[in-house]
Amino acid sequence: MLTPAFELSQDPAFLILTIRVPYTRTSEFDLYIDGDDFKFYAKPYFLRLTLPGKIVEDGREKATFDIDKGLFTLRVPKETAGEHFEGLQMLTSLLAPKGSRSAKPLVEDMEDDEDEFDWQVEQEVYMDTSEEQLKELQKYGFGSQRSGVFTRLQEELSDVIDIRNPDGTTASERRRKRLDAETSIFCPDHYLADLFEDEEIQGLLKFRPWWSDLCPDSIRQGEAAVSFTDDEKEQLRKFTNHSYILDKKSRFQVWLSLVDIILAYCYELRTTEGEHNVESPWTIRKLSGTLCWLETYSSLQEVLVSFGRRVLCYPLYRHFSLVSAAVQDAAQIFQSGKACVLKCLLDIHKVFRENEPAYILNDLYITDYCVWIQRCTVQYKMCVNSREICVVSSLIDIACMALSSPVYIFYNYLHVKNVSLQGHYSVMSSVLFLAGVQPSGVLVWKKPDLKNVRQ
Repeated sequence: MLTPAFELSQDPAFLILTIRVPYTRTSEFDLYIDGDDFKFYAKPYFLRLTLPGKIVEDGREKATFDIDKGLFTLRVPKETAGEHFEGLQMLTSLLAPKGSRSAKPLVEDMEDDEDEFDWQVEQEVYMDTSEEQLKELQKYGFGSQRSGVFTRLQEELSDVIDIRNPDGTTASERRRKRLDAETSIFCPDHYLADLFEDEEIQGLLKFRPWWSDLCPDSIRQGEAAVSFTDDEKEQLRKFTNHSYILDKKSRFQVWLSLVDIILAYCYELRTTEGEHNVESPWTIRKLSGTLCWLETYSSLQEVLVSFGRRVLCYPLYRHFSLVSAAVQDAAQIFQSGKACVLKCLLDIHKVFRENEPAYILNDLYITDYCVWIQRCTVQYKMCVNSREICVVSSLIDIACMALSSPVYIFYNYLHVKNVSLQGHYSVMSSVLFLAGVQPSGVLVWKKPDLKNVRQ
């Protein structure tokens, strides 16, 4: 049986289903409607949906078929007029079998009915792993539920992540090695060059991404404003339905890692002005500690500091204004609802899918996020203002560059020219970042004491 392409929309009284079924006869349609259960059959197409609300057959339903386009359109009354059906764009979740939401994590949802059993389910050779080996392997991936992946992918490892032997490296060791790598690679000359010669960067800051036109005040309005392309809808239909069991700590870490990934995506989209290029897979995974170091975070502040450090260390444009812009972009994405987040994840999935080694990250994180976000009932809103961004800038600390000649010259230039640091976030963050000086407050800053700066 083939799953047809379909779309769902609504008005206050009706649910509208549009199903594409080319090369079928109008006399061969079968429909089944029972509350939130909807089934459609037109050989060779079969569609079964678990709807977010109940519909009824009361004589007001209406169906039309456009033979030229192969489009079957059905208007079905809602059981409760005026009810808003949430998540009609979450195609993967709608296709999930009824009652499958309590399954174990990372297990494919299967039908209990033997008549619909898929005998072509994917198989792999079973490799027995001892209990001692399982205990030694470290966890990573979505919800820290994977292990042993890179033991089979040693050749691709160096092209995807920076951590060596992730299966034998603890989370604390990953973080320490990540911080050491960032410290060693930071280039003050590159950073100062971008700070002073910023014409191109100022042009990037004026770019308006597609989500800038969405309304953040209402999740419902945000979802209604988000539209998916045919390719994105096709990818949603291809995803395998999974259910995930996450404890409170794991769920929080999943949200924080999602913020980290979206931040990297926002930076990449802004610096390419919405046109992905061959460097896009590298940029997204390099700026995300989650994707590049299999990092797990315990607070939003850790996420923002990690992202800020990596922006100032790795990509072509290393300017704190781009960090601030990415943070504001990510905040708007989360405030606009999960449909907006899902569209971003689908774009990341496509970027990685088209890059040979990066497909591993889809398997570890992005695919699971695309499925999980559709079923997620808790809305995470990321609220960030300039005051919080200013605090984060002071926490971005690369320790080894305190009195390098560019910093010393830069500081003396400001001192000789009598440039006030008060209120100038980019200048303040530059001095604090390079000199490793912590602020005495949020908006009141002390002049750095060069005698106490780390060598």
